[in-house]
Amino acid sequence: MSAPIQLALDGSVPKSRTQQRIDDYETWVDLVRPTFVEIARTGQPFLFWKVARDHELPDPPDRDHDWGRFAVSLHKDGVTRCDGFGHTRDKSAVRRWRGTVAAMQGRVA
Repeated sequence: MSAPIQLALDGSVPKSRTQQRIDDYETWVDLVRPTFVEIARTGQPFLFWKVARDHELPDPPDRDHDWGRFAVSLHKDGVTRCDGFGHTRDKSAVRRWRGTVAAMQGRVA
């Protein structure tokens, strides 16, 4: 049995964590980066949107650009590498990622 949903004072249903948005990019990165570092350490391929959905991560300040900016920062830091392509929910192509050897060995974070 699931817990009841607490309605807001105006009677509306509050946003879930995935619908929340963090207003500061650096704060958002500090919140979501550990999840992606842990995923990279597994060595399994992943798509950013699936990790964000499955882990109920909040949206960045600029949803259209900050996810890409964040993906580039993980790649430049040696945490991830490109591993082909996957699909979004609407079947458009996106990059698939995998952790680097250094990430799997815990040498980068």
